[in-house]
Amino acid sequence: MLSDTARPGGAIRPATPADLPAIARLCALHATFERAEPVAADLAARLESVLFSAHPRAWCLVIDHGGELTGYATYSPEFSTWQAADYVHLDCLFITEALRGEGWGRALLDAVREAAAARGATEVQWQTPDWNTDAIRFYHRAGARGRPKVRFSLPTRPGADGLPGPA
Repeated sequence: MLSDTARPGGAIRPATPADLPAIARLCALHATFERAEPVAADLAARLESVLFSAHPRAWCLVIDHGGELTGYATYSPEFSTWQAADYVHLDCLFITEALRGEGWGRALLDAVREAAAARGATEVQWQTPDWNTDAIRFYHRAGARGRPKVRFSLPTRPGADGLPGPA
């Protein structure tokens, strides 16, 4: 398990159940920043079993500034058929605007990378909106390679997303 990573002014540490309201607040800020749909009002409750059950589906690291959470990253295990190996999917990495450019993003990305390696994953994969040029530049500086793909989403129940099913 990842230990706390101290930095001037704060620390990166694994999230705890007590952090859930703040994580939900950060998720809402992140969704707004990415021009996405608002997060569910009960997000904190829904994340509890995902992050803190006996067999969590995902993990969360937070940036803690004296009890105030100012960033987070969530990641989960995945499998690559082509590599026949486990990898980690970085679902979210978000830092509040006030801390951007201070090295917290790189420290958080490095902490996820360390946690992925500790779990035996061969790599970390993620995506970012193509309009987010600051994030793309940041990831390139961190040594990441972009891969051109188009992300699709297919509801499991036609009409569940408010759109009609296939014609």
